[in-house]
Amino acid sequence: MNFVLDASLAAAWCLDDESDVYSLGALRSLSSGGVMVPHLWGLEVANVLLVAERRGRISTEDVNRACTNLLSLPIAVDPVARDRALTTVLRLARLHGLTSYDAAYLELAIRHDLSIATLDAALAVAAESEGVERWRPEEVG
Repeated sequence: MNFVLDASLAAAWCLDDESDVYSLGALRSLSSGGVMVPHLWGLEVANVLLVAERRGRISTEDVNRACTNLLSLPIAVDPVARDRALTTVLRLARLHGLTSYDAAYLELAIRHDLSIATLDAALAVAAESEGVERWRPEEVG
């Protein structure tokens, strides 16, 4: 696995106005290996796309195309056990002022000793304080 993929990054792949060098570098890196996501990732991405569709930022057809594209990528879903959600994830969320959703990405990166690719500033800061590297594409340095 290359890294833990945050929903914010996947959303940037789907929404033209959020795409940037960092997110595109992460997408390109999938050609050299897969990424890991927590069990809630698909729901988070679906919600971002649904809200964007409702606000007229993206068409239904583009949402459907984006979902098809995401499903074709080498993304492994980690089925976090409920005891982790109610223990480690909750502890990390409290410690760093994160949502439990964001803490799930951090817990996964810690448990699998992976870097984390995120556009979420609070999650990046929490990851750094836990000794988890923020993934960087080679072009960014």
